[in-house]
Amino acid sequence: MASEELEKLAAEAASDAISFDRQGLKRMAITKYQRAVELLLKLCALYPNIHQNKVYKEYVELYQRRTGELKGDRQTLENTLIGKSKSKFDNLVLRENPNVRWDDVVGLDLAKKAINESIVYPVERPDLFPTGWPRGILLFGPPGCGKTLLAAAVATELNAAFYCVDAASIMSKWLGESEKNVAQLFETARLVSENGQPAIIFLDEVDSLIGKRSEEVGGEVRMRNQFLKEMDGVIDKWKRFHVYVIGSTNSPWSLSWPFIRRFQKRIFVPLPVHSSRLRMFKLYTQSLVLEPDIDLNALAKISKGFSGSDIRDACQSVNLMVIAELFASGKANDKNVVPRPISLCDFNEVMGKRRPSVSKDMLPLYDRWFKDFKAL
Repeated sequence: MASEELEKLAAEAASDAISFDRQGLKRMAITKYQRAVELLLKLCALYPNIHQNKVYKEYVELYQRRTGELKGDRQTLENTLIGKSKSKFDNLVLRENPNVRWDDVVGLDLAKKAINESIVYPVERPDLFPTGWPRGILLFGPPGCGKTLLAAAVATELNAAFYCVDAASIMSKWLGESEKNVAQLFETARLVSENGQPAIIFLDEVDSLIGKRSEEVGGEVRMRNQFLKEMDGVIDKWKRFHVYVIGSTNSPWSLSWPFIRRFQKRIFVPLPVHSSRLRMFKLYTQSLVLEPDIDLNALAKISKGFSGSDIRDACQSVNLMVIAELFASGKANDKNVVPRPISLCDFNEVMGKRRPSVSKDMLPLYDRWFKDFKAL
């Protein structure tokens, strides 16, 4: 059902928002909270009579309140630091350092290699690239596999200015003047680059922004044309500034042909293989208390088809299960009593109740698109 798909997308956005929120990545958390709210409100509008609407509306209020808190924190901080009101454009800029390192991105060696060659090496030694270097990079693949983390990690490694843009904020806040603000976004990034700092424009869910449309209003057409013009200016091989456009999408087949061509690197970010899943289980359980004989390799085997976010959520769920046991025992108020160690049986129970968030039917579509349009 369409309602189930919308609910699944909303849950994924909310999960990402909460994860970014915990890491202190405020702008990225705000973007994902807003996406979750947008999807939940759409659910309520399309299916007004389903009984879950009350729950959806409660989550909408919760996410809107947290978004307001995060925006308020940023507003207070920025006013203190710069002593003036911020422009309507500044809400797209991640002022805080994303603080995501390459080591935090498990696996994805092929994607890391392509990004190093396209962005990191030209920043460090531009003199070695007389014919220029790629500045448009498309990251595509199933949801929850690390596309956003890759963009954040390269920004951290290069200490780059990071501009996070999504379709919802552009089309709602820039209505009537969106093309002017697209131009301002790129102009600001160029000025930052000319002052010696690399700039990365990250287009989250880029297919929602510049994907194919059966019908478009005038403002959308002008905004898309402005993006094409600005990307042409960025990817000009004779210009030596360091402005990069990284697009992220779960639906690369929805992109229009002119934009596909302007992403000179098109990088597949796939589901994690066995070795990557094992490293993820080690990463996400390192702060948990496990039984000494627990076999993480066995968990990596039974989690085939799971995304990175699926594995993270499974580790979170098994921890919640043993904590719930402690509260059920009535001993949680005693600070000296801690949850019991997590066993392999606990993981098996949790994994038995979960299914991969990525449909097997979707995987051949990614493989086919990669075969037709890959550019590494």
